[in-house]
Amino acid sequence: MAEKETLLTANGLKKLEEELEYLKTVKRQEVAERLKQAIEFGDISENSEYEDAKNEQAFIEGRILTLEKKLRNAKVIVASEVPDDVVSLGSRVTLKDLDEGEEIQYEIVGSMEADPAENRISNESPVGKALLGHHTGETVTIQVPAGNLRYQILNIAKVH
Repeated sequence: MAEKETLLTANGLKKLEEELEYLKTVKRQEVAERLKQAIEFGDISENSEYEDAKNEQAFIEGRILTLEKKLRNAKVIVASEVPDDVVSLGSRVTLKDLDEGEEIQYEIVGSMEADPAENRISNESPVGKALLGHHTGETVTIQVPAGNLRYQILNIAKVH
């Protein structure tokens, strides 16, 4: 089975590369040092420090493998190729909530970069998916678990 393409902005690619480098250089070394100290305490069969360090090591190695796979399959969204008249991956969209009257702004990004707390939503999320392909001025109704959201698209810009 072909591996899934990872869609990233240039900034998202840089962040993942930095995280991978940090895990490989700093975190691996820290955990190796913790393991070494735990082993020096003697009997590792009942040594919780050793168990904690082994668990952290497994987590770090798993994250490294995940990041390497994602980076191997990365496709960078080039800002100059993002249309500014239709919502697409790499768009910054300003919306008006037609029920609440509030304005909200979202960046549409790939799933690896999604961070709802920062209003960076995945193109695969219900809201992100529903907005794709729409133009300024259009009203979009989005079905979410809590009911329906109704947004009017006020502006579309490129994420830089």
